[in-house]
Amino acid sequence: MNPPHFQNALIPWIGKTAKLIHIHINDVMAQEGIDLTMQQCIVLIYLYEKDDVSQQELALITERNKGSLARLIHSMERKHLVARVPSEVDKRAKQILLTRKGLETIEKVKPLMEQTIQELQHGLSQEEIQLAIQVIQKLQQNLKLTL
Repeated sequence: MNPPHFQNALIPWIGKTAKLIHIHINDVMAQEGIDLTMQQCIVLIYLYEKDDVSQQELALITERNKGSLARLIHSMERKHLVARVPSEVDKRAKQILLTRKGLETIEKVKPLMEQTIQELQHGLSQEEIQLAIQVIQKLQQNLKLTL
């Protein structure tokens, strides 16, 4: 079996799409005067939707290593969006909490993200969206098998 040409393979299309989404979300935030990157938006939304989040859990969600996540959290701390506090269960571990400014920021960011998702999914049926999700999940499973 011959390997697929790049134009007929999913990986280049997914990679390019992810990059364009990243750029678009950063542009949307900048146009609204919100000093956040897409990764920072993801962290804020995750913290908003789930209480008691450890740095290790955030590292998994953002797919970052410990050092990279530490820099991301540090930059968010400098912006007064999050705070690191010792875990009540394990004093060596740190929990990441939204600050008041983080909550105020998420109230601005969440509607922008929802609007952006709607705009980017315009013209796609629910069936197409679900099929795309299933295909991407299968790719992720294949990737996990190679790691």
